[in-house]
Amino acid sequence: MRIATWNVNSLKARWPRVEAWLGQVAPDVLCVQETKLADDAFPALSVAAAGYEGVHHGQGRWNGVAVLSRVGVDDVRHGFAGPPPQGASASEARLLTVRCDGVVVVTVYAPNGRAVGHEQYYEKLAWLKALVDHLDAVATPGDEVVVCGDFNVAPDDRDVWDPAACHGGTHVSPAEREAYQRIVDWGLVDVLRARFDDAGIYSWWDYRAGAFHRHLGMRIDLVLASTPLASRLEWVLVDRNARKGQAPSDHAPVMAGFAPRSPAP
Repeated sequence: MRIATWNVNSLKARWPRVEAWLGQVAPDVLCVQETKLADDAFPALSVAAAGYEGVHHGQGRWNGVAVLSRVGVDDVRHGFAGPPPQGASASEARLLTVRCDGVVVVTVYAPNGRAVGHEQYYEKLAWLKALVDHLDAVATPGDEVVVCGDFNVAPDDRDVWDPAACHGGTHVSPAEREAYQRIVDWGLVDVLRARFDDAGIYSWWDYRAGAFHRHLGMRIDLVLASTPLASRLEWVLVDRNARKGQAPSDHAPVMAGFAPRSPAP
């Protein structure tokens, strides 16, 4: 089973690239963030023509998350199942949960936080905390669960191009990293780190100042799997090629491959 996550930074603008990528790479499940579409503008017919069933949670020009699956979609839940966070982000289209071929799939677009100490920064921390409560409400660590998306947190200093330049800002602050760690401690494995210890593996690069070509990035797009699912991990990669070319998203897809389940005795 191939599971991918991709912040496309506008599905309307990026659909031809996404459609071509689906045809080339053929993930079984793609978690999408920042669709920037209302639900009635989601390209459901085009998604179906590409061989996928699509579920979308949108709000127009901002945010928006989706799951595209060619292995079925059940148990759809928009937003938080547990207590919602405080602040405006509670009502934003940032969280979608479905079940695909027995795997609980959660697609996440965490708030940016704007600046350390800003009101939106504290809303971000509350949102990340509420995600743990949401996981408690929709699954257990003993289930097959994958939480994919743009967490807007670089888990540690290996995940940023220059820790000295980044420290003091959002995405790397101790409080954000602690909030992220509580999500992992629920019972999840960062599957990329299960395979690679290297610094310099990024999933986002600023559009400005040639950051992609200078390899000045961050790893903020993550695939977190519960232990039963992570035990079937075969490979994981960041598809940098999808960040190249004309009018790309500023994020690259992250994809993991999982072996088939062992047959029941």
